[in-house]
Amino acid sequence: MMNAQAMLQKLNSLIATWENEVVEFKEVSDSYATSDIGKYFSALSNEANLRGVECAWLIFGVNNKTREITTTAFRTDPERLQSTKHQITQGAEPNVTFRNIYELYVSNEQRVVLFEIPAAPRGMPVAWNGHYYARAGESLKGLGVDKQDEIRNQTLQTDWSAQVVPNATVDDLDSVALERALDLFIRKHANRFNADEVRGWPLTTFLDRAKLTQNGRLTRTALLLLGKSEAAYLLNPHPAQITWKLEGVERAYEHFSLPFLLSTTQVYQKIRNIQLRILPHDELLPIEVSKYDQKVVLEALHNCIAHQDYTLSGRILVIEQQDKLIFENVGSFFEGTPDDYIMGHRTPLRYRNAFLVEAMATLNMIDKMGYGIHDMAISQTKRYFPLSDYDTSNEHKVRLTIYGEVVDEAYSRLLIQRTDLPFEDVFALDRVQKNLTLTDQTITHLRRSGLIEGRKPNLHVSAIIAAVTDNKAQYIRTRAQDDAHYAKLIVDYIEQYREATRQEIDVLLKKHLSDALSEQQKEAKISNLLTNMRRANRIFNSGSRTKPVWRIAERLQKENA
Repeated sequence: MMNAQAMLQKLNSLIATWENEVVEFKEVSDSYATSDIGKYFSALSNEANLRGVECAWLIFGVNNKTREITTTAFRTDPERLQSTKHQITQGAEPNVTFRNIYELYVSNEQRVVLFEIPAAPRGMPVAWNGHYYARAGESLKGLGVDKQDEIRNQTLQTDWSAQVVPNATVDDLDSVALERALDLFIRKHANRFNADEVRGWPLTTFLDRAKLTQNGRLTRTALLLLGKSEAAYLLNPHPAQITWKLEGVERAYEHFSLPFLLSTTQVYQKIRNIQLRILPHDELLPIEVSKYDQKVVLEALHNCIAHQDYTLSGRILVIEQQDKLIFENVGSFFEGTPDDYIMGHRTPLRYRNAFLVEAMATLNMIDKMGYGIHDMAISQTKRYFPLSDYDTSNEHKVRLTIYGEVVDEAYSRLLIQRTDLPFEDVFALDRVQKNLTLTDQTITHLRRSGLIEGRKPNLHVSAIIAAVTDNKAQYIRTRAQDDAHYAKLIVDYIEQYREATRQEIDVLLKKHLSDALSEQQKEAKISNLLTNMRRANRIFNSGSRTKPVWRIAERLQKENA
């Protein structure tokens, strides 16, 4: 996202280079038809792809002849303006939309709206309401067949999932999976096609429109999603298999083959998804939540299928442990970082298996805008569980962990109490409960908000009003106290008993120090405290260095006399 200054620089740069095939200026007053915006979206997206640029621009509020910034009153309500993204998604195919919509005020009377349009995905020209558009100077025209082929051929030779399987026929497809795919397609495209119309299509027509075949020829994608289990040999030497493995006191495993459209549900049914109870503070009735959210589990499985690097000849692994599920698929995280998607800040521009991703999106199995991982995180938050963890340290494997149990009661009970917390704070608190690093700025914000306590690196989720622990005594044992409080304990002890050895001071203070500190850290803290008190002339050592005996300093004795 750009700030206002960066947006103004971008606008001036686009005006300076003026209109070309990937930039369109419009002097729009207060309205402009969504259908026309969609046509320009298709044209500019396709042109950006063909010219190898990352994005194109549609700009309202600039005169396309004089190059002067005028103004536009197009959708001045911010929520309505941003809703344009959703409207474009409904008519665009594949289901892409604006990367960003910027609203820029050059002056009090000059408002400009900049639509940032991503380049069409490699191998996939972008259509609007079934028609492909291109630019011809300042006009729109249909995207020629040669240009469509140029885009489609970008990934056919590199996208494993797009390859046609020479010996495969429709007889290799599972009839139950086909019926299921038909239902999913109808549900996904209910606003475009009548159900009876879809069911009346020839099978080859449906498979082509569902992005499973190329001109009636079965692809690896079609076999992965709809193929019979006995047709898996057609994908050799690349295994098409999901393995569920139970670890713990009980051990078990089972392999699942094609069709993946049905297998993922079968894998989910193997997982023991019991109801758990979380008891809020000062309440007798517990909150019941399922150990795992079905949508989260299926989203994770479908992501494994969509993003697996099948050329590495690995299988997808689902490991069920007592308190968590672990998903593993071969291949690196293809674009961006997991945190980008968890926060909802990233929309992927390209895919390892572009053909497979498009088919799965068409059948409503995954979301192509990058929202799926973010939605998984929101679901975990609503169920008061830790956020999922991604391990990408192995360049040939992605490992996802979904928690099915409370890790830190303070975190979970805080989420129950504070349903108004911004997701950014929840994300940071999740890192606190897992002892992961945070920036100093984030720590300062959380501390000022009363959400965390302790000192780096021993931070912990705050027990607000002692409500996130079962009793106040536990809260006092885990929260950090001021050094002045500990110093007063030492002074009070020495005044009563005249002197104190280091062993006696350790016994006195260790039970009061935060349980978040290790034994070694507690001893270091006491040493530092005694040193500071000595330097401040509050106490002095009347014993030896190896066997200190601490007494009240003469100055302090006189003040108290």
